[in-house]
Amino acid sequence: MLRVSVAVLMSAFVCGGMCAQENPAANIQTNHAVTEADGTVRMQRVVPLPKGLSPEAKAWLSRPAGDADVPQTLEQRRTMLDKSQAQHRDVLLKMFEVTVRDSTVAGVPVREVLPKEMKHPDRVLICLHGGGFNADSGSYSESIPVAAMTGSRIVSVLYRMAPEHPFPAGVDDVVAVYRELLKKYRPQHIAIFGSSAGAGLTMQAAVRIKQLKLPMPAALGPFSVPAAMDDGGDSRSLYNTDGLRGYVPVPNNATPNPYVGSTDPRNPVLSPLYADLKGMPPALFLTSERDLLLSSTTMLHRAYLRAGSDGRLVVFEALPHCFWNNASLPETREAWTYMADFFNKQLAHP
Repeated sequence: MLRVSVAVLMSAFVCGGMCAQENPAANIQTNHAVTEADGTVRMQRVVPLPKGLSPEAKAWLSRPAGDADVPQTLEQRRTMLDKSQAQHRDVLLKMFEVTVRDSTVAGVPVREVLPKEMKHPDRVLICLHGGGFNADSGSYSESIPVAAMTGSRIVSVLYRMAPEHPFPAGVDDVVAVYRELLKKYRPQHIAIFGSSAGAGLTMQAAVRIKQLKLPMPAALGPFSVPAAMDDGGDSRSLYNTDGLRGYVPVPNNATPNPYVGSTDPRNPVLSPLYADLKGMPPALFLTSERDLLLSSTTMLHRAYLRAGSDGRLVVFEALPHCFWNNASLPETREAWTYMADFFNKQLAHP
């Protein structure tokens, strides 16, 4: 059986002498948990891979991984992700017939993705890439499949990022692009979507659009979304961007967030969990069981429902954060289908 062993916030009595061994996790055979007076839980768990995953997903999740903290400068991170996006682009252009070109909208740099078969020339989808608000981890990988599968133009916004440009610079860029697109497209034929930081920016921009009393877009796609900048929920303590694999830092709310800057973390635009979500466009929330933003995504979905707005939630089993950027997984094709079907349905209204 494929198995994953994990020790999260492992207490001293559990670690004991094993910590000095070459692979202490290999000796973890039982589950332990200790709850402290303040509610902090220190635990170890043995977590087998679910049987229902595709063979491709099982192989992907079974790759060897250590749990050492490997610091990375912002420059190194941006270089790595730019290279990764170029690789994603090349793979996806072999899978989907689209044209990608760099352009500007309202003075903001964008990547336009145009499907070979433009089924819906009267529609446009605004894609907001992930990358922690400080790098680009999705301008190609999050836009190309959706453009091809919806038959619609995608405008992937290369918004300003932290730390050079903290909140609300990115939101301002998205709103500027949206205003410009409203000159050509009816709001009923516009959707905004993104993954991770891009999902957060999707909701931030929607809240700001509502505040400005602009016509609301027809649909939102917050795929693995940060709901608030002051609390990430349980999943931030359990997972990193690769799920249970690798280094998971102990949460530290005292560490400044360059994207937040001097803004109150509970600002309703910055943290949509605290916004008035009544009357928001229909939204599709996507996440997975080993997603560091699982808690955040489900919290925001519940807030959506409490406000009486139309929110749908899909949770995939055992997969990590934004797994749909791995084009080799059958589960990724399933996720892309949910995205495309949702947008096609919501933007079909006259």
